Amino acid sequence: MPNPSTVLIVDDKPSARELLRAILLEQGYTLAFATSGQEALTSAAELSPDVILLDVMMPGLDGFEVCRQLRADPVLAQVPVILITALDDEDSVLQGLEAGADDFISKPFNQAELRARVRTITRLNRYRRLLIEQTKFEWVVNQANDGYLLTDDDDHIRYANPHARLYLGLPADKPITATFLEVACGPYRCEPAEAWQTWPEPSPSPRYLVQSESPTARSSWLQVNVLDLPGRVDGDRVVQLRNVTFEMALWNDMWEFETLISHKLRTPLGGVVTGLELLKEDYNITDLLDKDGARVFELIYISAQRLKRDILGILEYISLPTLAQPGQRFDVSALTSLITQLSAELGLTEVSVTDRRSALTGQILLSAQSMELILREILGNSKKFHPHHTPKIEVVVSDLTGKQVSLQIKDDGLTLAPEQLARVWLPYYQADKYFTGEVAGMGLGLSRVAFLVWSVGGSCRLNNRSEGPGVTVELALPLEPPPVS
Repeated sequence: MPNPSTVLIVDDKPSARELLRAILLEQGYTLAFATSGQEALTSAAELSPDVILLDVMMPGLDGFEVCRQLRADPVLAQVPVILITALDDEDSVLQGLEAGADDFISKPFNQAELRARVRTITRLNRYRRLLIEQTKFEWVVNQANDGYLLTDDDDHIRYANPHARLYLGLPADKPITATFLEVACGPYRCEPAEAWQTWPEPSPSPRYLVQSESPTARSSWLQVNVLDLPGRVDGDRVVQLRNVTFEMALWNDMWEFETLISHKLRTPLGGVVTGLELLKEDYNITDLLDKDGARVFELIYISAQRLKRDILGILEYISLPTLAQPGQRFDVSALTSLITQLSAELGLTEVSVTDRRSALTGQILLSAQSMELILREILGNSKKFHPHHTPKIEVVVSDLTGKQVSLQIKDDGLTLAPEQLARVWLPYYQADKYFTGEVAGMGLGLSRVAFLVWSVGGSCRLNNRSEGPGVTVELALPLEPPPVS
């Protein structure tokens, strides 16, 4: 419910104030009182009332002077003023109009007439304030760099600022009849798909609108946030579109810089780890040390191995943008041989590949290096998170559409909690809930997969298997069809 209108009653006579209180008490107003002109100015500044009932004949500052000073105040100039006066001559009316009064009521006044005038003016003032607030809101969001839309409970767009219209390709001067999702799904893909299934309800995972890369441009990204209006009654929501393409480009620049210096890390790290391995394996240094020394060496050796693994994981992650360059392709018919090769390298002994493609051929819009990274990560996770590190993996390659190939990878390892399923695609999120370090890696693996797949217009999902323990990773990879001869 909106706050009740505030009526400030100004009269130096207690009997007059009590009469006005009795007349307006049951009308749902918040009533405030002042006993002098100076007190009226102070109270008006504090309360910013919806209307002031101001007696003209008061000692000190009379009603005319109070009205003049109110109109001279930039904050209070718009507050409606009703002058209450026993003067009914034309000069007094003109003086009141010149002072800025909005209305007059003569004493003795008609109670029904007074209530009607106060009711009308408070409603008009509330409407005026709403218009002012709306104007302020529109001015602010029109200057904002983010896109802002106002949608109703049915997701129809009631308002869109210039940046929102620009991002969504909407004309600047025409009304919008479609829903937000209908408009957004034109130029963009909604990723990750799981987060958008509950739209517009809150999601634990960030929502993105992703525009695929082209031969001449990289992918563009909008992060979508739903902001519930406080105290909303009619179901309106504010949808924020934040262009994070610049951040992606910034990360890309950082990754390129890191790539330039990665060899400076790899070389000394490799020397340290190789030296420790030689001491351990070829020179049997632990046999030459006492018990405490051997324990210290073993600690150094394990820590160096972990440091190598984590640093190499970070360096792989920062190299992702160089893997997702336009123009690089991977032949769909080579999927089976790549999976077989990676399974052997990872020590996976129970991996079955079923190719259910009918006549689907073409080039996946990813490089061979990207496809190797994606498959190595998913297959490696199946082994890493299996209770005995011996998963049984089923891979199914099938037609999805004429322009996409489907890749399903099922294992019989761990079943994930809903919170884990919602966040697996986020960087640095680990299924190792307490970050004990027992699970190898930095939590960058599946976020790397998502970055590569989403950037070329594909999609990725991860769900628990319904027929038993384990998870299913589903990839939809866009294809470039073979040239027509």
